[in-house]
Amino acid sequence: MSSTAFACKAEAHKGDNAAPPLEAGGTDDARRARIDLHHHYTAPQWVDWAERQGLVRRAKLPPVAHWDLDATLKLMDRSGIATAVLRPTAPGRYRSAAQMREGTTILFRAMSELASAHPGRFAFLAPVFLEDLDVSRWALREGLDKLGAVGVCVQANHNGVYLGDPSYDRLFAELDERSAVVVTHPNDLPGAAPDAPTVPGLPNFMCDFLLDTTRAAANLILHRTLDRYPRVSITLPHAGGFLPHIATRLEAQGRSCTPPVEPSRVRDYLHRFYYDTAGPMSPAGTLMATVDPGRIVFGTDWPATPADTVANIAVPSFEKDPAISDRQRRGINRDNVLRLLPKLATSTGSRRSPATRRP
Repeated sequence: MSSTAFACKAEAHKGDNAAPPLEAGGTDDARRARIDLHHHYTAPQWVDWAERQGLVRRAKLPPVAHWDLDATLKLMDRSGIATAVLRPTAPGRYRSAAQMREGTTILFRAMSELASAHPGRFAFLAPVFLEDLDVSRWALREGLDKLGAVGVCVQANHNGVYLGDPSYDRLFAELDERSAVVVTHPNDLPGAAPDAPTVPGLPNFMCDFLLDTTRAAANLILHRTLDRYPRVSITLPHAGGFLPHIATRLEAQGRSCTPPVEPSRVRDYLHRFYYDTAGPMSPAGTLMATVDPGRIVFGTDWPATPADTVANIAVPSFEKDPAISDRQRRGINRDNVLRLLPKLATSTGSRRSPATRRP
């Protein structure tokens, strides 16, 4: 679809799908006013451009790259999602820094137009790239400083160098200056053939992605990243991967790491990270017992996760999970992310003024 056609299609929906108002008083569980912080967005304009550049073949793109406005709004309304925070996804592999900037510019333009066409329904994140810190600094200026992105998104590792590694300190210094919210995402494990399962018949997203997130979280703990850059907030996807399940193991055996990790630091970081529910997360007992429930936010992983899985499995399981109280459910659905992302509270027109996010 061309940019013009996409813009016309977006304009046709403008005003027809206004975000459901937040119930006054805060006694409901906000199930009709959810905010989705794990929403992949591959702009149709970007796909057009990337195919012309020879970066992708449309017929070979994975499900996550097939984002459609009509299907998205239908899924959002069906699942009670008032606002989706777009996480730009570009499945092609850029060949140069110039090409990376050009592709990111197209994504920025598409996300800005979509958010403007649907007030309150969409906000967006700015992508940063571990493989090119200069382009990342440019993307921070464009996305956060100029265009109103509510946070940034980044992969858990690049070529086996994980978040937390000192080589990324220059990027984290820039993020710290902006008090940025960093939304992370896993990918195939380092050393694996691109897009090929490491275990035949077992998709990498089933297990490997969770390990990728866990490695990044453990490396951030190891290198004291949040101590050195205390104004940065980090969100881990898929309920933190395996981190909540190995917390006691990391506490007990952290002295085997280099440098050693004290048990108190593990517990401290568990309560400083944020976690999304994409997965599906349920049952949530381990996560709720291990981390601060006020740091859990709602996420769908759409469109990587099909609409029926989101609407018929993930959301009902979350709504019925006995480990979560109604008050906690309201926080996960909406209030926690509004504390985390003050810009989002303004852009979604929330009638409540959430407190500043916790450090």
